[in-house]
Amino acid sequence: MRLSLTAWSLPQCSLQEAANISKALGIGALDVGLFYRSALDKELVLKDPEAAAAGLEGLGVDIPNYYHLFGEGLEGQNLALPGTLAQNEKDLAQVLRFADAAGIPTVFTLPGVVNAGQSRDDAAKVSAESLKALLAVAEDYAANICIEPHVHSWAESPDRVLKLIEQTGIKLALDYSHFACLGYRQDEIDVLAPHALHVHLRQARMGVLQAKMAEGTLNFPAMFGALRGAGYSGALAIENVHQAYMNTLFDDVLTETILMRDCFKDWEKGL
Repeated sequence: MRLSLTAWSLPQCSLQEAANISKALGIGALDVGLFYRSALDKELVLKDPEAAAAGLEGLGVDIPNYYHLFGEGLEGQNLALPGTLAQNEKDLAQVLRFADAAGIPTVFTLPGVVNAGQSRDDAAKVSAESLKALLAVAEDYAANICIEPHVHSWAESPDRVLKLIEQTGIKLALDYSHFACLGYRQDEIDVLAPHALHVHLRQARMGVLQAKMAEGTLNFPAMFGALRGAGYSGALAIENVHQAYMNTLFDDVLTETILMRDCFKDWEKGL
């Protein structure tokens, strides 16, 4: 396992500045996405994937993951919304062309939300059918796709996520904080570790999606051990953020990033 840093953790930094900070912290890897000053040009990714990939040359860091939203925000063109699949299939083909050209091994998106007129089960059914089709698209590319179950999605419990995995074979961008925030114990979340393709790290507790390192309930050495025991060998992306979503505006992102880095490095020394 190795560390990465999410570019959207540093909303006022350009992509190159975020990459430089990752290097300065001894991390040397950066997840990229569509947010804030470091945002990739989504229109370019979809229209000219190779040109978008060329724009990442020279950053000087590994890029283990790209976070793609098919529409705008959590709701737009989401995977549980009927009528979006054909466009999402076309978009995903371009996204994966971009990822392959840029040497990015994994792409994650979101599972979708409960849309107007739907029940949670309705949303789950549409999302599962969408994911089966998108996984078929991905078979033609080197990059692998995964989803991040999150607060406010239809997939807010480990049991629902496991059922989706059983139905589709989809892998996860696993973020324990979303489940901890909803009140699940860490050992209840550990069942998802064998299905992780990418991992996000930040401290949390019940009702709080992002907590200071000393004020959350997640036991990171135990988490690292669970991931290793499940055979995970990918990136652990530190994802402390400064944004309005879920009241995550009040932490010193740089301090929390360093504390998480040191937590992992201290655990890693015992291997």
